[in-house]
Amino acid sequence: MTPLLDVESIDDAALRNAAVEALKIEARALLGLVERVDDAFVRSCRMIIDTRGKTAVIGVGKSGHIARKIAATLASTGTPALFVHAAEAMHGDLGMIDDQDAVIALSNSGESDEVLAILPALETLKVPLIALTGNPHSRLARKADVHLDVSVEREACSLNLIPTASTTAALAMGDALAVALVRARGFGSDDFARSHPGGKLGRRLLLRISDVMHTGDDIPKVRTKRSLADALVEMTRSGLGMTVVVDIEDRIIGILTDGDLRRALARDLDLKNTPIDRLMTPDCISIAPDRLATEAARLMRKRAINALPVVDACKRVVGALNMHDLLRARIL
Repeated sequence: MTPLLDVESIDDAALRNAAVEALKIEARALLGLVERVDDAFVRSCRMIIDTRGKTAVIGVGKSGHIARKIAATLASTGTPALFVHAAEAMHGDLGMIDDQDAVIALSNSGESDEVLAILPALETLKVPLIALTGNPHSRLARKADVHLDVSVEREACSLNLIPTASTTAALAMGDALAVALVRARGFGSDDFARSHPGGKLGRRLLLRISDVMHTGDDIPKVRTKRSLADALVEMTRSGLGMTVVVDIEDRIIGILTDGDLRRALARDLDLKNTPIDRLMTPDCISIAPDRLATEAARLMRKRAINALPVVDACKRVVGALNMHDLLRARIL
């Protein structure tokens, strides 16, 4: 058992120095990879691009954790991929890999028993094998079709034992592969959004105004020539802070906001007898339902308004939304 330390005896400067030294070691490890982005790296990319199936990323222990993240990054950036735990592969999970796939195997030593044990099966499948190791002379490196050297001078811990700089280097090389493949495939922001529909970027790039707007009876609208009192009732009912003014065919004529009503009250106007046309804003700002919700947010910010009518190509009102709708949709 690790002996308990006297917390008060720990020197703050020593803690900071240890952290700074660890970061410097890991930074040097990353810089050392730059010169290793060579022909082997390019061949690795082409192997993955030419694969008709998916890319299986294999590892165990700390390398397994890194392999899982690399697989996730590839899968989310246009390269179908999955993680296969090397130990579980020997007990059935090898069935996730077929002869249409490519394999990336991670092992810092290149001698992990669990990874080496599945190499005969991979050879039988004749799948291209890319190895990421810290030992170019290891059995895994020699067996691979392509070896990517992710060796480091030392680990970041004072014992030079704990996988730290080595896992950072392997992760960074995996990121480099993913980024190169993104460029090669022409993977764009729309593609990223489709694979991340639940994330903020996905929502910003995919969510349309029609997905968040109020429709039908929830649209606040009154006919032209009606009174301010009628507008007040409609605005209160909808709770959107405005009402659209429309003609008999629901084409937009103007808009009246709660700010307009407050100004009317300040002027002591007769709400029952003052027609809405007197205070409404004609030719008001509107937006189409097929536009991105982010465009509505930008427009409202630019014009310093809190609500928008939504109209079709014939200027008929088909919806309405305000800032609260965009907040609920997590666009803002």
